[in-house]
Amino acid sequence: MKTEGRNAVLELLKTDKTVEKILMEKGAQGTLGKIFAEARKKNIRVQFVDRAALDRESESGRHQGVIAFTTAYEYSDLEDLIAPSERKDGLIVLCDGVEDVHNLGSILRVAECAGADGVVIPAVKGASVTEAVIRISAGAAEHIRVAKVVSLNRAVEQLQEAGYWVYALEAGGESIYQKDLSGKVALIVGGEDSGVKRLTREKCDGVLSIPLFGKVNSLNASVALGIAVYEVVRARLQRE
Repeated sequence: MKTEGRNAVLELLKTDKTVEKILMEKGAQGTLGKIFAEARKKNIRVQFVDRAALDRESESGRHQGVIAFTTAYEYSDLEDLIAPSERKDGLIVLCDGVEDVHNLGSILRVAECAGADGVVIPAVKGASVTEAVIRISAGAAEHIRVAKVVSLNRAVEQLQEAGYWVYALEAGGESIYQKDLSGKVALIVGGEDSGVKRLTREKCDGVLSIPLFGKVNSLNASVALGIAVYEVVRARLQRE
């Protein structure tokens, strides 16, 4: 698996994941020099090549002078994301049919920045964690756990059994600003066109909406999630 881009590779090196080698453009300076220094500390092989060689290896076309080769992305189990029973709070994000890699990458970044315990994605009908997703997440994918599940509906049930309040982010629901979001919370963000599926929505403890006052009737999935997860953060800070 390849990780491309300066920020993504630098974040990768902060984790315990196995990096097999790094291709770096000759004449490394600035951030590239920092990446080289970190790689040397971890005894990771670095090969200096010309830009044409990086262009040939790049899948995104935006390698920024560096590509790291790692083992395949390792998904977590849902149980690894669930907060221990003694914890009073928890935050998990579920993606229901998010197929655009840019949206998934942004969702991982937003969730990681907000301190979420993990992100759940479906095994089918949704984007997986690829090199592009890791790059778009600006390295956040290297720090947050991602669980891939066969049934999102069963995942909702497991979270409820573990004490989570599970909410779908959809139009037509209760205003998110009027909801107590303290405690253990799971938020479901839907796909770009279909939103949260009906059966999944019906299994939730409620539907939360973000008030819209403009002429456009919806928000990008990652933007909507950003607003929602920071309402959870605000609830936590107020309780403290």
